[in-house]
Amino acid sequence: MAVTGVIRFLVTLIAVVAAALVGWWLWNFYTLSPWTRDARVVVNVVDLAPDVSGLVTEIPVIDNQQVRKGDVLFVIDKDRFNLALQQARARVAQAQAQARLASDDANRDAQVLAQDSSAVSAVTVETSRTRAEAATAALQLAQSELGTAQLNLERSTVRAPVNGFVTNLTATVGDYADVGTPVLAVVDSDSFYVAAYFMETKLPEIRIGAPAEVRLMAGGRVLKGKVQGLSRAIASPTAAGGLLASVNPNFEWIRLAQRIPVRITLEDVPAEVELAAGMSATVVIRPPEASP
Repeated sequence: MAVTGVIRFLVTLIAVVAAALVGWWLWNFYTLSPWTRDARVVVNVVDLAPDVSGLVTEIPVIDNQQVRKGDVLFVIDKDRFNLALQQARARVAQAQAQARLASDDANRDAQVLAQDSSAVSAVTVETSRTRAEAATAALQLAQSELGTAQLNLERSTVRAPVNGFVTNLTATVGDYADVGTPVLAVVDSDSFYVAAYFMETKLPEIRIGAPAEVRLMAGGRVLKGKVQGLSRAIASPTAAGGLLASVNPNFEWIRLAQRIPVRITLEDVPAEVELAAGMSATVVIRPPEASP
């Protein structure tokens, strides 16, 4: 009986110790270890708005089309800008002729005054010189207007500023484009990263530059990454608008560890992996010394 009691005691002790170890491991794993399932793929989206107004005459791209930096995305009616350019060139030619005439008059009056002070008055010479200066200024103004007209003509063709994909294209030929009003959007394919939300209790184990493992929910693909940085501020739940990251609490009636955004840059993404903003992912941060 004594041996049986000892065995039972040892079994109970082992079970209690095992339960304590498992409980400690689970606590450490879920509250302190630097991993999270609350992560998503993020990308920069460029909202393209024209610098000039007019009717859209061409849209040589389709929705979801891949584009390269410099590709034409849409064109605004060029007729008005071509006419404005012709007018600007004509004004420059006119201003050049007037500037030459005024300069010749000023030089001639100055020479006459130098040769015979009684032939022309000093007031006349000063007036001629002032007219020449005014004509030169008018020429500079006309040249500036010509540059503006040329720029407007160039800006009537809107090109992709980045490599990426046209997304959610709703514009059509015949729409009127206003200055500063977005016409279409381009997803910057070179800017994909992962925003991982870690509980603040896990932040002490995260180091900038540490390697990260990103497991996408789509297909379970595992990507390599690196911690680029931690957000230094998040928006207050009661704040309206603003530029800070907005992180909604899981429960408002209980005080929980706040979640802080950690930015993960992606490295060597395989060509066959198609990323899209909003994809869910699990992120595990490895110690810096664990990197190869």
